Amino acid sequence: MSIKRQKAKGRSQKGKGETGKGGNGEIHSPFHRFAASPFRSRLFFITGGARSGKSDFALKLAELIKGKRLYIATAEALDDEMTERIKKHKKERGNNWDTFEEPIKIADVIKRNKRYDVILLDCLTLWISNLMHKKAGVRGQGPGVRKAIKELITACKKPKANIIIVSNEVGLGIVPDNKLARQFRDIAGMANQKIAEAADEVYFMVSGIPMRVK
Repeated sequence: MSIKRQKAKGRSQKGKGETGKGGNGEIHSPFHRFAASPFRSRLFFITGGARSGKSDFALKLAELIKGKRLYIATAEALDDEMTERIKKHKKERGNNWDTFEEPIKIADVIKRNKRYDVILLDCLTLWISNLMHKKAGVRGQGPGVRKAIKELITACKKPKANIIIVSNEVGLGIVPDNKLARQFRDIAGMANQKIAEAADEVYFMVSGIPMRVK
């Protein structure tokens, strides 16, 4: 086979993934598939670096699912910057969402709210930070967080709603220079692995582009 024919063959293979170009030049995204095939009782896990487009992708995915929507926010308005971020996120969601702010007991929130068709949890790593710093019987200990993660996974598997969980990849940079930060990195990495293992679909965000890895 000539080099020219090999290149042509390579071009023809594009578009088979989530974000490639099809034969008609149209860019395919996961949203085409989501819109065409409504989901029920599926767990989606979306992870990536800071400002990689995770929350935006999660919102777009959730809004393709018809029915009532619940947003579980784990952030707390502890300073002016976080207050402004929370206001911005609420504005971006609009009026089509019910919002429940819960920094610790998110599994309980999911269990109690059975009337929703989609529940979006944003985000997992901030919840872990809350667990490590709040007086919730965990106090940064690995076993306590593992138990909380197990309870969260169990809660996500029981309702008929589609669950979308947003997290951060915190282990792609340099090794943190203090023990608490290293502990947070390790626990967050473990939590991401557990959620990804339980999820039906996993997406890794890079510069606003979702890459399906499961």
